[in-house]
This record gives sequence, structure tokens and C-alpha cells, in this order.
Amino acid sequence: MRSTLVLVQSQWLLCVFVGVCVPSVVVIHSLPWHVSCPAQCVCQIKPWFSSESVYHEAPTVDCNDLLLTELPLPLPQNTHTLRLQSNLLSELESAVLCSLPNLTELDLSQNHFSSIRTITQSSSLPSLLSLHLEENRLNHLPEASFSSLPALQELFLSHNSLYSLAPGAFTGLDSLLRLHINNNRLTTIDPRWFRALPRLEVLMLGGNPVEVLPERGFQALGSLRSLVLSGMGLRSLAEKALEGLDGLESLSFYDNLLTKVPTQALKRVPGLKFLDLNKNRIKLVETGDFRDMVHLKELGLNNMEDLVSIERAALENLPELTKLEITNNPRLSYIHPQAFLQLSRLESLMLNSNSLSALHRHTLLSLPSLQEVSLHSNPLRCDCLFHWAAEPQATLCSEPPELRARRVKEVSTREMAASCLPMIPHAPLPSYVGVREGGSLTLHCRALAEPQPKLYWVTPSGLRLGPAPSHVSNHTPDLAPYLSRTASEGSNHTSSQPSLDVREVGEHYAVLSWQSGHNLPSTQLSWQAIYPNAHTPTYTTRILAGTQSFNLTHLHAETFYSVCLHLGSSEGVAHTSRRTRESTKPQCVSFRTKEAPEPKPSLQLSPELTSTALTLLFVAVILLLLAGQGWDTVPGEEAGKHHSALLQWIKSHKSQIINQKTEGSSEHQPKQSVKLSLHLDC
Repeated sequence: MRSTLVLVQSQWLLCVFVGVCVPSVVVIHSLPWHVSCPAQCVCQIKPWFSSESVYHEAPTVDCNDLLLTELPLPLPQNTHTLRLQSNLLSELESAVLCSLPNLTELDLSQNHFSSIRTITQSSSLPSLLSLHLEENRLNHLPEASFSSLPALQELFLSHNSLYSLAPGAFTGLDSLLRLHINNNRLTTIDPRWFRALPRLEVLMLGGNPVEVLPERGFQALGSLRSLVLSGMGLRSLAEKALEGLDGLESLSFYDNLLTKVPTQALKRVPGLKFLDLNKNRIKLVETGDFRDMVHLKELGLNNMEDLVSIERAALENLPELTKLEITNNPRLSYIHPQAFLQLSRLESLMLNSNSLSALHRHTLLSLPSLQEVSLHSNPLRCDCLFHWAAEPQATLCSEPPELRARRVKEVSTREMAASCLPMIPHAPLPSYVGVREGGSLTLHCRALAEPQPKLYWVTPSGLRLGPAPSHVSNHTPDLAPYLSRTASEGSNHTSSQPSLDVREVGEHYAVLSWQSGHNLPSTQLSWQAIYPNAHTPTYTTRILAGTQSFNLTHLHAETFYSVCLHLGSSEGVAHTSRRTRESTKPQCVSFRTKEAPEPKPSLQLSPELTSTALTLLFVAVILLLLAGQGWDTVPGEEAGKHHSALLQWIKSHKSQIINQKTEGSSEHQPKQSVKLSLHLDC
């Protein structure tokens, strides 16, 4: 009896524990609403949440997808939510709406409204809090378009054809909290639009073809907490573009054309917590780009086709950052060992689906709170740089070949190389570099290795470049030096016209050289063989900037060639000086390749002759040995017999050799005489 009681008590305690600790899923069902409902519509009591997420039980009339051209009748007087989505409405009968004093939400999305006046010209709707007008045919908002809706808190105007808004289009919407005006045709942002919206908390402007944000364009929105500027074509941000947004917490620049992190503009948003920079054209996350954003919690740097490197101290002093996503960047091949500094609360670091061959252990040693690291789908090289990587399970080795497809977790330290050669990512390296005479050039090269490597650049002509002091700061590490050189060499020449010379000519090659201080990306070399009364193709190749010699190969011997050097002009330059045009005229030179030497005759023996010669050599050796062992001791008669036998054997083989050669010769081959002799000294 006692054991039974204990069992019952244990079960009761388990139920209490589950009920308290495991959140239950509450399903709220619609309730019947016994009213006279319009034909084909559905009338029910449904759950409804206000903009502050407060739950209500709302009498709802659902007339969606009925192809209506006018309002359905009769509408219950106590209607709270009226849903007319996906119909053919283009006008509203104001008297019908005015008879609904409790109307709180009106959904007119996916209809045929082309003028806002056909919706709001009716008498005031004092209870309306939410108005949906998405996917209609609106193209303009005049002054005070919504003045009859004084209580409105949510306005949805996305996916229309709005190309202009009057400066006072939102006058009267003092209570508006959410404005969705994304995916329209607006090309500019007018700061006057927002002066009537002092309480606005959420603004969605993405999908409008706006390339430039005005300075202080959002200054009137002191209460704004979330701003979405995705898919607008923004290429850069002015320093004061976000000024005045002191309460902003969430900001999205998803799918724009930004080439740099808008650091100076972001400094004007001190309270920012969530930042989305995904799918932009940022190439480098540079030192200090995200420094001292003390309230930032989550940062997204995903889906960037051009991102190649994250530099030293790129993320520094972000004490609240807990989640960092840097994924799906196909060219991201380098993260500096000290890229992340003073991120004391970072818990989740997502680095999967990049082009990383290594992640230095120092990168993670600075993250004391890290709980999750994702590195899968990277071409990781399992060597000494990766000794620390015991987790996660799904991470696989790509190099070296003997460890390919092995789980990093399963590779022992003994199997990994003890030293690491520098791994230089190719993604950041330019295919060519052009610089004007007198200009400066900045080159980037990055590598990870143990021990730490020293890097420098060498031009095609063999010139070694070193770092310019003016380009090296305290934040520039040895692992990723910025090398610069002023392109003023040769500026003392009175003319920059190149002189094309033939330095060396062979039977099948020719080495050409020239002197030019400003090779451009479009520089080309063309050559053509010259034959009398014959048309020959012209071959061309692009010359890398800085190259001053070229080796033409695969040429024909004893052939005249014409070669021209075309410097061209920089693409995208609208105006060029006369001197530049003259200096880019093609320079040509002609030469003749050397004669090919005649092949030297060589003695070739058939296999039969070779075999017989070896046999005769063997016989000669035997004769010499016999002679040395005392043929003179053999009686004269016996020696004569042996001598006669050997001569007979040699004669028979001599005739055999001559016969084989004669029979094997083709009538198409020149006749050869074979004369063999054997001198015997007996």
C-alpha cells in the first residue's frame, strides 16, 4: 500500500513539473457568430492582435476571393474586421462603411483601386486601426490622403505603383506606428513625408529604386525602432543619412549595391541592436568598420559575391554581440587571426559555405563565451593551423589529398603536418592593375602560416615593391600588408611613347621588349606571319599592366613576322589628352626567324646486323682467349683443322648477313652496301 502511494505521488509530481516547465501550445479556434451574414461571406468570432500584440476576440466578416465589384450587403453593424482581399473593387460606398462604428481592420489588398480618394473620401472612421491596400493600382498620394482615419496605427501600401507622394500625404496620422510603403516606384526620399508621423516605430521602404538617401532624411522619426531599406540600389550612404534615429534598434540594407561598410553613417545610430548587410557588394570588411557599436546583438554579412577578406580588428569592442553570421560568401578566403577583438559575449559564430582554407586558432581564442561554430562547406586544409579544430562533427578536410573527406574531429594531431606553408588565397588578387603616371597603387595580399610569413610583391619585370610608410597604420598587421608604390617612374622622360625592340630571335621564338611608364589594362600585342601573295591570320594577346617584355613562341622557322604593341586607352575615361592619344599609337617591328638546322645523318643498324655483330664479337673474344691459352701447344695438324673450321663458320655467317640485308631492303629505299671484314691473326 505504501509503495502504491509513493507511485501515485511521483506521477502527480511529474505532471506538475511538465505542466510548469514545458510551454503548452494553445490553439484558439474561431467561434460562431450568429448574425445575418452577406451571401457567400463567412461570419465568425476570430482572434485578433493589435499592433501592441494585445489579443482580442473580433467579430469578423470574411469575403475574400469572391470577385466582388461592390461591397456585400448586409454587413453586421458590430463588424470589427472586414476582409475583402482578392476582389475586383475599385470604389467604396461611404455610407456602408459609416454604418460600421466598430470597424477596426479593413483589408482591401489585391483589388483595383487606383485613387486613394475613392477609399478615404467617406466620413471619418474613428475606430479604424489597420488598413491594407497592398497590390492595388495606386500611383500617387495627395495631401492629407488619410485625414479621415485619425486613429490609424498600421498602413500597408506595398506593391503598388506609387511614384510620387505629396509632402503632406500623411498629415493627420499622428497615431501611426507601422508604415509599409515598400516595392513601389519612388526614386527619392522626402524628409517632409515623416513630419506628420511622430510615433512611427516601423518603416519599410525597401524595393523602391532609390540610389541616394538624403542627409537627415529620417530626422523627424525619433521613435522609429525598425527601418528596412532592402533592394533599393543604394551604393553608399552619406555620413548624416541616418542622423536623428536615436531609438533605432533594427536596420536592414539587404540586397543593395554597397561596396563598403557605411561605418560613418552607422555611428549616428547609437542604439542599434540588429544589423543586416546581407547580399551587398562589399569587398573588404576593414579595420574599425564595426568598432564600438556597444549595443549591437546580431550582425549578418551573408551572400556577398565580392567579399574576400575580413581584416584585423574589423569587429572590435562589441560587448553585446551574441550572434555573428558570415556565410555563403563564395570568395571569402581570409579572416585575420585578430579580426574579432573584445567580443566578450559572442555565442554563435557561423562561417559555413565560404572559401576558407584555414581559420587561425587566435581567431577563436579571443571569444571566451563562444558556444557554437559552423565551418562546414569550406575547402579546409587540415594542417598545423587546424590543430585546435576538434569540433564540429560535420566539418570535413579538403586538403591535403590524403586527408580529403575525413572529419576534422577524427584526424589526430600526428596526422596533420607539423609546419604550415603559407596559404595565399587567390580570390583577392587582381587579374591586372592599371595606374596613371604619377598616381599611387595599393595592393593587398594575405596569407596564413606557421611561423608567420612575410609578404611582398614582385612586378613582371622583377621589381620588388615595398610598403609605403603613409599607407601603413598601427592597425596594419604583417600578415596582411598593404603595399603601395607611386607610379611616377619614368616621369622624367620627355615622351612616354614606347619603343618596341626585338631582343632575341630563334628558329621558333622571338623575345620582344619595350619601355613604357603607363601600361594600361587594354594593352595588347598582335603578330602576323608575312607570306607573299598570301593572307595569314593575326594573333593577339593581352599584356598585364607593368609587363615590359614578351616571349612569342610556336613561330615558324625562316619566316618574316610583323609585331605591334597597342597601348590603347583606359576604358570609362571620357576625355583624354592629346599627349595620351599620341602615346597610345601602336608601335610595330618586323623580323625574320632563324633557319632550322639540317638534321645530321646517323648510323642506324637493323636488328639483324646488330645481333650478328655481337655474335662475331663473341667469336673474336673466344679466339683471343684460345690464342692466349696456347694454340701454339696444339699440334700443327690439329690447329690447322680448328683454323679451317672457324674460317668456314665465319664465311657462312658473312654470307648470311649480306643476304639478310639484301632481302630486307625495300625497292623504295636507297641501296646500301654492307662490307664486313674480319682480320684474324693466328
